[in-house]
Amino acid sequence: MDETLFSQARQTMVDCQIRPTKVTDEKIIDAFASVPREAFVGRNQRAIAYVDEDLPLPGGRCMMEAMVLARLIQALAVGKDDNVLVVGAATGYGAAIIARLAGSVIAVETRTQMVEKAQETLVSIGTDNAVAIKGRLTEGFANEGPYDAILIEGAVETMPERILEQLGNGGRLVAVWRPEDAAVGVASIWTKAGNEFVRKPLFDAQVPVLDEFRCKRDFVF
Repeated sequence: MDETLFSQARQTMVDCQIRPTKVTDEKIIDAFASVPREAFVGRNQRAIAYVDEDLPLPGGRCMMEAMVLARLIQALAVGKDDNVLVVGAATGYGAAIIARLAGSVIAVETRTQMVEKAQETLVSIGTDNAVAIKGRLTEGFANEGPYDAILIEGAVETMPERILEQLGNGGRLVAVWRPEDAAVGVASIWTKAGNEFVRKPLFDAQVPVLDEFRCKRDFVF
C-alpha cells in the first residue's frame, strides 16, 4: 500500500470505527486521523494495520483495537499539560496518540525489541514529548510520577497498588478490568481522591489480558 491508501484507510478507521462509537472529542479524532498506525507494525502487517480488531504483535503483545483505545483515551480526559504514563505500550501507538493531547508521556514496556521499535517510531514521526522505557509493567515508572493520567494498554485481572499510587491527587487510570474467568472485560476508570481509589465501569470490551497482570493461579494437587 502506498501513502495515499494508508491515508484513506486511516480516515475510514476514524469514520467507521471511532466516530460511531461515542467518541466525540475532536482532539482525539484528529490524533487518530494523523498518527500513522502502519508505522507501528512490521512490514508484513502494514496492509492490515487498520483492521477493526486487536492486532497480534510479536512476543504476545497486541495493538489494541482502535475503537476501544479511543474510548479509553477519551475517558482519561487528557489535558495539554498532563503528565501521562502508558503501561504495556507495545510498539508505542497508544503513546503516540496520547502525546498529541498531553504535555509528556512515559511509555513502559518489558520487551527490549518493542521498546526499541516504539522509541524509533516515535522519533520518526516527530513525537518529541514521549519516550519509551524498558521496565516491569506491574511497577509502572514512579521516577517520573506522579501522573495526571495512566493508560494500561490491555486487560488486567488484578490492579497493583504500586501503579495506582503513582497517580497524583485527582488522577485517573483506565484499563480493561477482566477478573479471572470473566467472559467479558469491562473498560473501567479508576480515580483517586485523597488516599482512596474508586473504579467506575465504562463499557464492555474484549481485550487480551496482559500476562503481567494475571492473578497467580493456585496449584491443585
